Order: sequence, then C-alpha cells, then structure tokens
Amino acid sequence: MRPTYLNQNRPLITGMILKDTPQSIRFAVKNAIYDGADCLGIQLEFLKKQYKTEENYKMIFSACSGHPVYVTNYRGNENNGFSDEELADELVKALACGATLGDVPASLFDSESGMGIGLELSMKQSAIDCQMRLIDKLHSMGKEVLISSHVLKFIPAETVLEIAFEQKKRGADIVKIVTAANSDEEQMENLRITALLKKELDIPFLFLSGGTHSKIHRMIGAQLGCVTYLAVREHDERAVPTQPTIKAAKAVRDNFDYLPDIVE
Repeated sequence: MRPTYLNQNRPLITGMILKDTPQSIRFAVKNAIYDGADCLGIQLEFLKKQYKTEENYKMIFSACSGHPVYVTNYRGNENNGFSDEELADELVKALACGATLGDVPASLFDSESGMGIGLELSMKQSAIDCQMRLIDKLHSMGKEVLISSHVLKFIPAETVLEIAFEQKKRGADIVKIVTAANSDEEQMENLRITALLKKELDIPFLFLSGGTHSKIHRMIGAQLGCVTYLAVREHDERAVPTQPTIKAAKAVRDNFDYLPDIVE
C-alpha cells in the first residue's frame, strides 16, 4: 500500500526533523520511529546546500521504512539565495525521490508575501496561477499536497475559514493554517475554530497555533479534527518549542477517550 496522509481513521503523529546532513536526518528518522511516529516531517530548508541531491534524498526517504513523509522547503536558513522557482523545483525533486506530501506555501511566487506577513496568502493572480500549476504537477506525479499559511497571530474564525477555502480552491489535499494565542480566551477560541473547520471543511486540515497559550491546542487539536500532530523527539535550539514530544503526543492520542458516548 502506498504511504498516505489521507483517509486515516485516527490522528497521525508526524515526527518533525530539522537536521543539516543526510546522516543526521537518517538517525533522527530512526529515533522518531522508535518513539512512535507514524510519519516523518523533513524540513529540507535546514539541509545544507551541498547535500541537496537526488542520491541523498533517496537515501533519506528509504530510511523512513515505508512511513509517509511530509517535506517542507521554505525560504530562509540553508535556502537563502534561492528563488521561489528554485524552491519549487527542489520540492518537486524531493517528492520524485520518494516523499509523500509536499508543502506549498500560499505565499510562493510572491516576494511580497511570506510567513507572518498578512495572512501568508498571496492574492496576486500570477502567484496563484504558478502555485496551481505546481500543485497540478505534483498531483500528476501521484503526490499529495498541503498548502500552508503561517499567519502567526490570532485571527477570527471567519478569516481562518476564508484561508481554508481559498487553499482548497487552489488544489490542496490538506489545508494548513498556523495562527497564535496569547491568552486563555484566544486558545479556547482556537479550539472552537478547530471543531468548526471539521464541520465546515470537507478535506483534511491542520490548524495550529503558536504564542504563549498554544500547548493545549497543540495537544488536543488532533482529537478535534486535525489530521496529524507535528511533534519532536526532543526540544533543542531548532525545534519548534510549542510542538509536543512524540512520546507525549502518542500518550495523549492513545489514551484520550474523546469520542461522544453512545446513548443506550
């Protein structure tokens, strides 16, 4: 059976990996699987430029032992100096070498849009057209596509839904939106928005938040409808601090009885 993020009957746990050499990625992959990760999330923007080859990609993905692999290739870090066109080509190359799910930022091909800038949702028609051509190409390869918008601030439910439906319109198999919460009230609203997305959206989604009040959302958002946890094996200088550990996410996922009771 082909690895997939789609049509799952329970939330997945994706072990996120932010390493800069193929060998360190392979070690991290093994450790994430041992800790209970269902999938691997490999952030190629941290891989040093000299290692971005088909041979290395194939070696990395073969180490994933048939688990679904989510790849990002965002701007910045080791990708400094690359154009958006080059980033897109590298994403295609990685997926052709064995990755499962590719992350297409909703800001791609628009230099005035990016993480934390507005809604990270370019509305320039030229950028949208380029994004949709890229997505069509990935689909023609049999790959799955996630579109991401890193808003990085709290936004109301109506705006979250607008972003989600726009991403779906562009061809996303999975919607990804990252906001923030800096109070109990904002965190509770993000939980409500997660349930609202499950009700209103007919494709898988990943709704996450950062900020001072995001840990509960990160930990139980999957029970409310998110397709996967994004988790880390350990917290270090590169890991996203709000992401739970793989072991913690697995403990919650496997032991949290969250489904409605059956009335006899």
